[in-house]
Formats: sequence, structure tokens, C-alpha cells
Amino acid sequence: MSATRRVLIVEDEDILAENLQAYLRRACCEARVASDGASAIRLLDEFAPEVLVLDYRLPDMSGFQVLDTIRMRGATANAILMTGQPRDEVCEEAARRGIEHILFKPFPLAELSKVVCSLGPYVPTRVAGGAEQYGTHGLTHPDRRQHPSHRFPMRLYDGTWLFADRRHAHKAVDGRQDDDEQ
Repeated sequence: MSATRRVLIVEDEDILAENLQAYLRRACCEARVASDGASAIRLLDEFAPEVLVLDYRLPDMSGFQVLDTIRMRGATANAILMTGQPRDEVCEEAARRGIEHILFKPFPLAELSKVVCSLGPYVPTRVAGGAEQYGTHGLTHPDRRQHPSHRFPMRLYDGTWLFADRRHAHKAVDGRQDDDEQ
């Protein structure tokens, strides 16, 4: 990925936004943060992002409304949706807007970097049946849930770090629990 990839992160949770920004900067992106939809729209003229990382629920509007407004203004940025609400209607609405990548919170930062690096130029198209999908979650590549044994660091609101497991406890190959699960 080129060092000039511009990414606008629209996220109202400060710690998460800072973590995403720091990680993407280490991945050679120029990343900026907006804490709400109005701020993201104001940043559009001076920053011109190539990739938008949008939270589904923002304090002033939805991530979809931000994307609609930005695209009405002629921006050609690819969009990645982040949500803790993996409902079918959210995935369907994302597909209607041409969003091919949805990241379900919590997700490892490497997953975001992988998606940002894989994006080519945005080409506006009408999505009738959605993109080629793995399962029903609307991603165009297998996501972290394909690998339930992976672990990742997660920063909590109080600033401490937690070494988190995937969403479900997993068993070792011989059927015993891991040492930290006992």
C-alpha cells in the first residue's frame, strides 16, 4: 500500500478511534478522525479521503447518512462499515450502498489494515444481489471468525489492556481447555 493512502475514521468512541488511527498510521496511511457525522463532512474538503471507516451509530446521524452526504458531494472514497449490530437489515443496507466490507466489533486491528490495503479505487455501481459473499455477513473476504483460536489485545475504556479471546471459548486439540480458561 502506498504511503499516501488517506483514511477518514468516523467513530465516536475516543479510545477506539485513537487505536484505529495509530494502527493505520503505522501501516503507512494518513489517517484522521472525526467524532461525528458533521465533523466528517466538514473534513471532506480539506482531506479528501480515499477510504472511509464509518461507525454505524454516531451521535448525530448514522454512518449510512454520512456516506450518502459525502457521495452526494462527489467524493469517491471506498467505505468500510464498523458495527456492533450485525443484523441482516444493516448488512442489506450496506450492500445497497456499495459497502463491501463490514467489520463487527470487536475486531483485531490487523483485520482493518487488511481491508484498507485490499481496496482499489471506488467504482460506483448498483448492487442488486450484493457482492460475492462468505456466509451472510456481506464481507468479500473471510473474516476473523473463521479463526476462533486467534487472540488480540483490546484497550478498555479505563486505559488498561486486555488480552481477549474470540467471541467463543475454544478447546485445545486434545479436548482440554487452555490454561487461561481454567
